[in-house]
Amino acid sequence: MLKACQSLKKCIALSCIIYVFIGCSDAKSSRTLSKTYPVIPTPQEIRYGNEDIQFNSINIQSNEFENEGKLLADFFKSNQLQNSSNGLLVELRKANIANTSSDEAYALTISNKLVISAPTPKGIFYGIQTLKQLFRKHGKKGVLPKVSITDWPAFKIRGFMHDTGRNFQSVAQLKEQIEVLAQYKYNVFHWHLTDNPGWRLESKMYPELQLEHATTRQKGKYYTQEDFKAILAFCKERNITVIPELDIPGHTEAFRKALDIETMNKPKVKPILLDLFQELMDLADASQMPYIHIGTDEVKAGIEHISNDVILEIMDLIKKNNRETIVWKAGITVEEDSTSINQLWAQHKARKGHRFIDSRSNYINHLDPFAGMSRLYFQQPCQQEQGDNLALGGILCAWPDNNIGDERDILTQNPIYPSIVFYADAIWKGRTKDYPEYWAQLPPKGSPEFNAFKIFEQKVITHRDLFFKGKEFQYIVQTNKYWKLIGPFNHQGDFTKSFPVEQSIKATYKIDDQLFKWSDTHTGGTIHLKHFFGFPAVTSTKSGTFYAYTNIFSPDDRIQDFWIGFQGWSRSGRRGGPTPNIGQWHTTDPKIWVNNQEIAPPVWKQPNLGTDTHEIPFIDEDYFYRSPTKIQLKKGRNTVLLKIPHGGNSWKWMFTCIPVRLTKNGIKEVSELLFSTKFENK
Repeated sequence: MLKACQSLKKCIALSCIIYVFIGCSDAKSSRTLSKTYPVIPTPQEIRYGNEDIQFNSINIQSNEFENEGKLLADFFKSNQLQNSSNGLLVELRKANIANTSSDEAYALTISNKLVISAPTPKGIFYGIQTLKQLFRKHGKKGVLPKVSITDWPAFKIRGFMHDTGRNFQSVAQLKEQIEVLAQYKYNVFHWHLTDNPGWRLESKMYPELQLEHATTRQKGKYYTQEDFKAILAFCKERNITVIPELDIPGHTEAFRKALDIETMNKPKVKPILLDLFQELMDLADASQMPYIHIGTDEVKAGIEHISNDVILEIMDLIKKNNRETIVWKAGITVEEDSTSINQLWAQHKARKGHRFIDSRSNYINHLDPFAGMSRLYFQQPCQQEQGDNLALGGILCAWPDNNIGDERDILTQNPIYPSIVFYADAIWKGRTKDYPEYWAQLPPKGSPEFNAFKIFEQKVITHRDLFFKGKEFQYIVQTNKYWKLIGPFNHQGDFTKSFPVEQSIKATYKIDDQLFKWSDTHTGGTIHLKHFFGFPAVTSTKSGTFYAYTNIFSPDDRIQDFWIGFQGWSRSGRRGGPTPNIGQWHTTDPKIWVNNQEIAPPVWKQPNLGTDTHEIPFIDEDYFYRSPTKIQLKKGRNTVLLKIPHGGNSWKWMFTCIPVRLTKNGIKEVSELLFSTKFENK
């Protein structure tokens, strides 16, 4: 190896024609490289070498992939690495990929040169996305690991949906998120353009749809047809297909207000809807916009009822324009319809013989930043290992139904970016098994499933620090946060009822002839005691009081920021309301003590709001978008005890307690603080 290094240095010094050299002075193990250069989503086949390469310039040979070659050259140029005839040789080759017929497959090898092979430009594009994740810059040099990858997606459709009907987002903010989708190999942007608060796509045939009197939120905010075409073009450059949705006949308050329509069964409705769908399809040809989503979900009887014949005529119009129709399931079922694609939500199943897209359990507005990531990681899209002629894939959905104060609140108050990263692995790599038992809780410590999640978590943290600086990425390491739990004790409807756990910590308690013991198998930043959708959790009991205990060891005396929350919120209406009064963490009166000192809750900006307050934006209700709670920690062992009662009209039964560090680049771990569930002197 030393001789090889000397020979290479000699070549560089004498001729200056080779600008690539192998980092031979400190060879790395393949395991080290895999940790340093993680790829998300996980490739189907990946083998790391034992060293990386460094280079001063690149020499791209793109042949049949001119556009992709330019894309790659632009990437390197943005990192101050120019194209040069004596730079690192980069070849883009047209070739079939073994073991798959997918037109999105690619192979990537990095050794003394870099080769991306694929049968189509799509495959080359995805190889480039992987390459961009592997690339590092050390000084003026580019660095890449030696690696061999063969990769293809498990599912045809890998999508993300935004509801901009309820809450408008600027074109710039949508583009920011679409860039992230491309980075993680998503290929669909499902654009929910209409809903009760607003019809957000400009119609030149019916300009009344954009009038302020028809819009109840963000008045005057809509996408011009030129905006729409700009998003289409932006997505096309990134191999992302836009699925536009005009949701009818439900969710049509704005439509009815604008056009002075009392009920959707009026005769004038059908020609207007046919005009609007034709106008939409006229904005792009079928090759660029092959799917049209017509909604059909949550139809209110009477006001929004419409004849099945109208739905069939819309479907026929879409077929005449050489497009595929997508409908929500559950939604309106038309017996004569045999070709629509069903997009599944809640726990609904596809109609027999119909193709389907899985959006069950995928609503980000319900997800907690910690427990929700376990749900996205362990679910099996379409409940099968890979797609087929019926199971097309999945779409991750963001439904921030509640009104917002600012468009950035959508990213701040919903874990959009962490969800995209975690779900990308399931929908591209696929899952050999479905794990609903881990949709609301992490697997037992030390189990193969727990270890797999822990390894992937470290990948996510690396990506967070590399690619999401300054962005809303509400996730830190949670697999080293341990808890004991005891309960549920019967509070008999009195949330303030105290139990002996509050007086002294013991291994067991006997209350009313019932023996209570601590369980010691709980890990995570957020613990669901009973999941609001019924996923397996700690208990199935409807009410009661749990206590949670841990120790936090600190290397010094300090004031530490914590994320603390109880019962959680869904950013969908005010699920779980009303909001607490001043002096309460929640209406169920939970409490937290650190070193036997009770920690006061935040001074709420919007106390005691009712449940039907969805037009009032969230401000500080959830722990991850309000100022952290500051807690005095002493050097050494700090005891933490939480009381979590549940019952009444509360929807969620959960708690979050995790130390955090705020930085200019985002939220980070406090790695020097260690969790342990051992009782003192036990």
